[in-house]
Amino acid sequence: MKLLYQHMLSFLLIILTIVSIIGYSEINYVSNQSYVQNYQRMEDYASSLGSLAVTDKTDGTLILNSGFLDQLQFVLHNDDLNLRVFNARGEQIYPEKKKNLHLAEDVCAILNQGQEIYIKNNNDSHTYVGNTKNAYTGILKPWMNKGKMIGAIWIGSKIKSVEQPIVMAKHNLINALVIALCVGLLLSLVFSYYSTSKIKRLSTATKKVASGNFDVQINYYGNDEIDQLAANFNQMVRTLRKSNEEIKSQEKRRDQFMADAAHEMRTPLTTINGILEGLQYNAIPEQSRSKSIALMRRETERLIRLVNENLDFEKIRNNQISLAKVNFNVQPLLQEVADELKQNVKKEKDEIKIIGPTDLPIFADQDRFRQIMMNLVQNAIQFTHQGKILIKGYRIQHATQIIVKDNGIGMNDEQMKYIFERFFKADPSRARLGIGESGLGLSIVLSLIKQHGGKISVKSKPHEGTCFTVTIFDKGYEQYITIK
Repeated sequence: MKLLYQHMLSFLLIILTIVSIIGYSEINYVSNQSYVQNYQRMEDYASSLGSLAVTDKTDGTLILNSGFLDQLQFVLHNDDLNLRVFNARGEQIYPEKKKNLHLAEDVCAILNQGQEIYIKNNNDSHTYVGNTKNAYTGILKPWMNKGKMIGAIWIGSKIKSVEQPIVMAKHNLINALVIALCVGLLLSLVFSYYSTSKIKRLSTATKKVASGNFDVQINYYGNDEIDQLAANFNQMVRTLRKSNEEIKSQEKRRDQFMADAAHEMRTPLTTINGILEGLQYNAIPEQSRSKSIALMRRETERLIRLVNENLDFEKIRNNQISLAKVNFNVQPLLQEVADELKQNVKKEKDEIKIIGPTDLPIFADQDRFRQIMMNLVQNAIQFTHQGKILIKGYRIQHATQIIVKDNGIGMNDEQMKYIFERFFKADPSRARLGIGESGLGLSIVLSLIKQHGGKISVKSKPHEGTCFTVTIFDKGYEQYITIK
């Protein structure tokens, strides 16, 4: 069943239930009131006749004669009333019947106690006053004189007369039910269509998103649950669009990496293959063979380094390495890194400077921290030409901070957004300097710093340079924070 019909059916059932409950209560109320009022009227008649039936002179004898009762019955007949009179023994004395009619003993016992008996339908109570052609409802009231019953009277009215208000109430209920159903059907159609139209828009938008359209946005103007769902849907689509853009960017960088890796591997492989062919066919002079073998070795090391960087990154990212963290003086390590990269600094005509105390303690894995600094300093050299590179170390509370700052080409906000991403290269057109060909250097730095429980932040502006700040915490104060 469609949701529209489900909503309409729900509204109609609610309206039907409410009208039925109210109608049932109203009919019960009207019914009870009709019978109560009828009993009260009959009791008033019976009491008035009882006052005529008892006098002090007759010593409790019945003075109402048949002629008076006939006249009274004639008057009451126009009001659909009927009466019967019984003596103290429960025998019917008016109207006279050929058959001796009398009240049952248990009924007489109740009447002798001065209690009235209310009869809702005389045809259902044969032991009271017997059956009549038309069903009557009324009261059986004793006449008492000095604590003794001298007679009793039954006054009743036709049930159909008493139940006229009930019949009218039922007719009104049916009319109200029909009107309520018609109005409810119309309103339920309007409200259901309003709700389901919102859901249809959501469904249509969902299909578009499923087909790859992440520019879908749903307009909403209310604040109900469906509108809140639309707002959440819009937020979800924006998140999916952002994620999709990230995925495409990652794929683009991956494709670029594969192209760069293929290029980087093809060049040394071509060189190695050419040298091997030259050696095989004695095309290389004897005096040049040592240089050729040295070149082949450098190209082989370049290939090994490219493969090792990728393998190393996978191990670091999957926490497959164990750190041997110790307290040591990091100042000599920084100097060693600067000395090792001296040739690269010279090629770029840069100037490198180390600032810091002679004794600068740090709690880290020496080999892995050397790898961190090598990548950061090499990154600074790669993007700085005829500039200055500063390596500065100092202590802060419960930690050691190392700054690597350059005045090179710098980065814009978009580049900084992806600087620590795998395969990302801020300037892929620049010539490689022997390491960092894969675009994994800063990704490895970030992963290693995370495993040290440290943090790294970067600040950069185009044409002004870049500043990396590495914080390595002391033993027992490690944390996991990455600031980009």
